[in-house]
Amino acid sequence: MNVSFFIARRYLFSKKSHNVVNVISAISVCGIAVATAAIVCVFSIFNGFGGIVEGTFNAFDPDLKITVKEGKVFDYHTPEFEKALQINGIQIISESLEENALFMFGESQVPVLMKGVSEEFKLMTDMEKLLLEGSFNLREDVVDYTTLGSGLAMTLGARPGFINPIEIYAPKRDVRVNLANPAAAFTRAYIQIGGVFSLNSPEYDEQMAIVPIQLARDLFGYENQVTSLDIKLEPNVSVNRVKREIERILGDNFLVEDRYQQQKESYRMMQIEKWVTFLIMVFVLLIAVFNLVGSLSMLIVEKRDDIKSLQNMGASEQLISRIFLYEGWLISFIGIISGIITGLALCLLQQYFGLLQLSDTPGAYIIDAYPVIVKMTDVVIAFAVVSLISLLTVLYPVNNLRKKLQQ
Repeated sequence: MNVSFFIARRYLFSKKSHNVVNVISAISVCGIAVATAAIVCVFSIFNGFGGIVEGTFNAFDPDLKITVKEGKVFDYHTPEFEKALQINGIQIISESLEENALFMFGESQVPVLMKGVSEEFKLMTDMEKLLLEGSFNLREDVVDYTTLGSGLAMTLGARPGFINPIEIYAPKRDVRVNLANPAAAFTRAYIQIGGVFSLNSPEYDEQMAIVPIQLARDLFGYENQVTSLDIKLEPNVSVNRVKREIERILGDNFLVEDRYQQQKESYRMMQIEKWVTFLIMVFVLLIAVFNLVGSLSMLIVEKRDDIKSLQNMGASEQLISRIFLYEGWLISFIGIISGIITGLALCLLQQYFGLLQLSDTPGAYIIDAYPVIVKMTDVVIAFAVVSLISLLTVLYPVNNLRKKLQQ
C-alpha cells in the first residue's frame, strides 16, 4: 500500500490527541455532505417540476408542428405537402387555425386567442387530462362548443352547463371600420361552453378558447387555410428523422418544430432557474469547504512532531506533503459520498411518501407534494463539481506545508 495514503488513513480514523481537531474534521465532512445532498435534492426537484410541465404540454402539443415562416396562414393542399404527409411514421394530422376575436358573455367582454381545430385534435391530445370542468367537445349535431382556458373562464364568469351561449365577434378581413356602423366590420356567432382546461400557463389559461375549425374559418373568411398542421407520430418513431424529411421536402418556406421547440421559452426558463440555483448552492459549498482548510491546517500543526520524525527517518518533502493531501481528499470524498447517499435517500422518501407538501390544503395545486426525478447525469455533475472544488481547496494548506518543509 502507498505509504502516504496509509499514514493519511491512520490519521483520519485514529483518535487524535486534541479533540478540537476531531470536531473540525467532523464539521468538514458534515458541511460537504450537506452541500452535496442539497445539490442532489435541488436538481431532483427541478427535474420533478420539469417533468410535470413536460407531461402537461405533451398532453396538448403535437409531436411536430408545421407553420409558415412568412405570413400567418397557408394552404397545405399542394403536391409538396401531399408527399411530406405520406412519410412513414406519421399517424394523425390535425388542422389548426388561430386568430384573435372578442368573446362576450353577460356583461363581460374579453379579447381571446381563438384556436380552431379539426376533429383529429381529440385523437392527438389528451384533453381529458387537462380538463377541470365539463368535457371536450367540438360539435354535437348543430351545436358548436368551446373549451375555455381556466383564467379566461373565470374572467368571463362562464362555466360548462350554462344555458346562455358566448357571443363571438370576429373582425372581417380587408374591411374598414365604418364609424357610423362599426358592427358591420365584425362577423358574429354564438357558441356553447363545453369545458374548462388548464395548462398552468398564463399564455393558454388566460387567453385561449378552443373551437371547431369550420366555425373559425366561417368567422374569419378562410376556406382551406390553416395557421399550423399538427402531426402525431406512431410509437417508437424517430421524431428527428421525420422532422428532417419534412423539412427537406417542404424547403425553407416552412418551419417544422418538435415539442421542445414549440415550448422553447418555457423549457429554457426552467433550465436557467435550475442552473442559477445550482450556482447559489456552489457558493454555499465554498463556505462549507473552508472548514476543510481549517481542519487540515490544525492537523498539520498537531502532527509537527510526527513530521520531524519522518524527516529524520529520511522521508522526502513530497512524501510528507502527500500524506496531508490524501488526508484532505479522504475527508472530501467521505463527505461527498455521504452527501450523495443522503440526497438520494431524501429524494426517494419524498418520491414515495411526499414528506414536503406544497400546501396545507389538499388539492390546492395539481400536485400535493414537491415532485422529484433523480437523473444520474445530475448526480455525476454534483459529484464532479464538489470533488473538484474540494480537491483544489486542499492544495492551499498542503502548499503552505511544502514551503515550510523547504525552508
